[in-house]
Amino acid sequence: MSKQSQQQNFVHQVIGHNKQKHRLVPQKAQGTGHAPVNIALSKYWGKRDAILNLPTNGSVSISLPGLGTETQIKPLIDSNERRDKVSLNGEILDENNPFAQRVSAFLNHFRKDKNSFFDVITVNSVPTAAGLASSASGYAALVLALNDLFEWQLADKELSLLARLGSGSASRSLFSGFSVWHQGQQEDGLDSYAEAIDTQWPEFCVGLLEIDVKQKPVSSTQGMQNTVETCALYQAWPEQANKDMQVIQNAIQTKNFTTLGKTAEHNALTMHATMIATWPPIVYWQPESVEAMHKVWQLREQGVEVYFTMDAGPNLKLLFLETEKPAVKQAFADIKILEPFKQ
Repeated sequence: MSKQSQQQNFVHQVIGHNKQKHRLVPQKAQGTGHAPVNIALSKYWGKRDAILNLPTNGSVSISLPGLGTETQIKPLIDSNERRDKVSLNGEILDENNPFAQRVSAFLNHFRKDKNSFFDVITVNSVPTAAGLASSASGYAALVLALNDLFEWQLADKELSLLARLGSGSASRSLFSGFSVWHQGQQEDGLDSYAEAIDTQWPEFCVGLLEIDVKQKPVSSTQGMQNTVETCALYQAWPEQANKDMQVIQNAIQTKNFTTLGKTAEHNALTMHATMIATWPPIVYWQPESVEAMHKVWQLREQGVEVYFTMDAGPNLKLLFLETEKPAVKQAFADIKILEPFKQ
């Protein structure tokens, strides 16, 4: 079965195979969706099935209020160019633009026939492809907009499954607060989805240190593939990552911040270690990234309990409790502090 066929079959199973033709008829003039970015506390790195975006390990994340993607989608009537119209942050993208191509490839699964095209308007409140989880919020918002346009009325589980097909991390961006993405075991991928963790932690803070917001030279998708194929250290990653996920889940439920922070920081460094040991090496860090890491370690030596995590990019996300806000702000003048449970 071809990649396209496998993905199409998966979509049909999720939205209702027997009602597929009806399910792909827009029920209103326009659909809208909004989704937050999420920061993984235990990371997803590596796929057991690249076609269906099935991970080699589960992961846990925290969503960031006020940062994310707003998407509108509507049928494109009488399109002379016979292609989707995709705009990002107010700019209509050329058909050769990689972002537009990825969006159109994803939308191929939701056309009722070869003459169906869409007008997609996307606004990101974070830089695109800079390691700040814009693809996660982007595909989650797009799936929510499609759900609205077609009036599928899908449950969170099904929405998460569809978002995962666009970007693995997008499965977690449908939820506020903490969420867990289950690795799953089935070959069809129907048991690999995210769900919310029902814990409120008002004192929990996330600080964003934007080191470099330019588009990164190696995409997460390519980076994962290269790591899995060439890094001998990667063999130890899935088991360790799943252990970290369980430890962090327990720490969230018991509000044990020390355990959460230590485990999240170590998990991130372990993931980046596999990238560095890949050939050719993948090093997302900038000198300023390493400088910020050392500053975090110095703060801890001084009694300030703050930890960092990093996704596939040079930017750091600091984790701390509300009591440490003054010390963190003093150490990092340009930090943007978010309180996920106070919005």
